[in-house]
Amino acid sequence: MADQATVDARGRSCPEPVIMTKRALDQNGNRAMVLVDNQVAVDNITRFADSRGLKVLVKEKDGDFELTIG
Repeated sequence: MADQATVDARGRSCPEPVIMTKRALDQNGNRAMVLVDNQVAVDNITRFADSRGLKVLVKEKDGDFELTIG
């Protein structure tokens, strides 16, 4: 299995963070850490990961969110 990918999607509007996450998951064995800066992106990425049967851990720090998927 490949190492976990890191996706920095801060400052981007949906659906771009979801597309970036999908690309990273496809290339890295369904493991990724995604950085976003809005709740809409968190919700959309979480729904996308759930649809693929993946777990998501969300941590918030200073207005940014770190999503660990895998």
